[in-house]
Amino acid sequence: MCYCAGLLAGSRKLCYVEPAVRCSSVGFESFDQSPKIDQKLDKKEENVISANNIALEINKKRKQPRRQPKEWRCLDSCCWIIGYLCTTWWLLLFLYHCLPITLLQVPELPGVRLKREGLTALHPVVLVPGIVTGGLELWEGRPCADGLFRKRLWGGSFTEIFKRYLKPLCWSEHLSLHNETGLDPPGIRVRAVRGLVAADYFAPGYFVWAVLIQNLAKIGYEGKNLHVVAYDWRLSFQNTEIRDHALSRLKSKIELMYITNGYKKVVVVPHSMGVIYFLHFLKWVETPPPMGGGGGPGWCAKHIKAIMNIGPAYLGVPKAVSSIFSAEGKDVAYIRAMAPGILDSEILGLQTLEHVMRVSRTWDSIVSLLPKGGETIWGNMDRSPEGGHVCDFSKKRLSQPSPSDNNVNNSDVKRGFRVKDPVKYGRIISFGKAASVLHSSQLPTFDSKEFSRTNALQNLKFSCGEAWTEYDEMSRESIQKVAANKAYTTRTLFDLLRFVAPKMMQRAEAHFSHGIADNLDDPKYSHYKYWSNPLEMKLPDAPDMEIYCLYGVGIPTERSYVYRLSPISRCKSIPYQIDSSVHGEDDSCLKGGVYFADGDDSVPVLSAGFMCAKGWRGRTRFNPSGIATYIREYRHKPPASLLEGRGIESGAHVDIMGNVALIKDILRIAAGATGKEIGGDRIHSDILRMSERINILL
Repeated sequence: MCYCAGLLAGSRKLCYVEPAVRCSSVGFESFDQSPKIDQKLDKKEENVISANNIALEINKKRKQPRRQPKEWRCLDSCCWIIGYLCTTWWLLLFLYHCLPITLLQVPELPGVRLKREGLTALHPVVLVPGIVTGGLELWEGRPCADGLFRKRLWGGSFTEIFKRYLKPLCWSEHLSLHNETGLDPPGIRVRAVRGLVAADYFAPGYFVWAVLIQNLAKIGYEGKNLHVVAYDWRLSFQNTEIRDHALSRLKSKIELMYITNGYKKVVVVPHSMGVIYFLHFLKWVETPPPMGGGGGPGWCAKHIKAIMNIGPAYLGVPKAVSSIFSAEGKDVAYIRAMAPGILDSEILGLQTLEHVMRVSRTWDSIVSLLPKGGETIWGNMDRSPEGGHVCDFSKKRLSQPSPSDNNVNNSDVKRGFRVKDPVKYGRIISFGKAASVLHSSQLPTFDSKEFSRTNALQNLKFSCGEAWTEYDEMSRESIQKVAANKAYTTRTLFDLLRFVAPKMMQRAEAHFSHGIADNLDDPKYSHYKYWSNPLEMKLPDAPDMEIYCLYGVGIPTERSYVYRLSPISRCKSIPYQIDSSVHGEDDSCLKGGVYFADGDDSVPVLSAGFMCAKGWRGRTRFNPSGIATYIREYRHKPPASLLEGRGIESGAHVDIMGNVALIKDILRIAAGATGKEIGGDRIHSDILRMSERINILL
């Protein structure tokens, strides 16, 4: 007997036949017996049996149950979304750099156009960065930061350093300052990056000064006549001199550029907090040592042609209040509302905002940005300069051409106001929507005696986690009293901040002041704590110097906040947060717990424009020599396509650095033009009417 294999219906079958017969796929045939044939048949039998075994194994595997698919988690979705976004971003970046310029049709740089018109470099230019935009590098640190000598911990490629080398707690420890001195903690030295690379890009692909520097280069600027001020923006302004001699180095650099460029006066271009930093410098440089730089009364008149302030925060920003109070703003409140687990999860134990608060409350510079001028400037419980403002920031309105590009746009001013139901912007912080709208007579009376820390230590036994904040020293009773349906104006706000952040305020208020001077000739105003407040210092005697306020308008900007008690009851958490569930009507200024006014997304128009519109306009007690002031507003227009990047007509606080009209104004002044020659004031906002409503002694 032998076995033979036949294909039947696609499967193997065994067939038993007589020795003299062979089975084939089509029939049977006879053959002679032979030893060779027997050997061949034995091999065939082995092949058939092995093939049959393989078939049986395959069938067994097919009958086995399938594996259950892996459970899809929320974290997996987040990772995929981030991956898609990053891939799309890098693909667009690749196409932008690789496709032919003629195909992309990139707009011509304003510097190229002005050079063709005959503009060339004339006056040396000094750029003064603002808060957080300057790079910081490590010179000495803890063991957890080994190998990072002179590597950036902030700005530029700091994200790569954070990802590869540093743990979050180690990173935050090195960016913190000493909680009592406001200077370096023992064993840590972090310093400002020097040179043009210090602030050209905040992170790869996100420009700050790079576009302006590139356009200045097109008309002839380079290292010999262009300088970026490097200073540690975390420190109080006077401490940058005490620790790093930053003000002395700036004085020497301006003097050197003045001499080496044919005794041409310098054009200074500060941005954001850099504006009030340079205002401090103006007073410091002429003050006798040891407190000042000893330049004498005529130093500014001799060395400075113009100060072109971009996004000036002269009178502070409400954002600084929410930063100190709850380490958040509108963006953080939005994230909290959409995905509360990211910031507030007890299970994850991230304590993100607590870590941010612990670090930022060691930075004295934040206090320099608190609102200045009290209720006179920012309004009281029932009145504010923006009263009647219409929160209509539709694209249709913003994209309308100005009737007169170089003059006050009166039609915009009229559209910007209404009399019905004015917003009570003077209430910087309100607990509950009712407290933000009710008449002051219906609200509890504020008593500063309620802010006492007699029970400050009773909660320390509940301490847990790693992120300690000063809220952990407050009693539950005190926390409740702060939020008892109250509203706070700038008059009571500082008492509130001294209560919730006593160490920060005690340290920082030795370096900054936020009032209005009654008598500027009082000797007390010779102290450096008043030099960064334009309402408590005199401009230098420099009648030929010019001051410009350059800022964007037409973007909803944070002005005041509606708060609530945090629902989280665990220890070591921030007990207050912006109530993102609170909204107004469709055309209301209240969105997500934030009242908005006109501005550049960070600085309200009131803070950016008042000093140029009224405080310094003509000869006033704040401007005794009558320095000419100009307002140049840039109405925000979002980018029309991806090819415009962040927008060549943007009015946003940082993106305005790429605004073509702004760049042209700066280049023309640097090339020798005056404020009158570039068209004088250009106003689209309500700043003139706001200024008229502010009753201040001039």
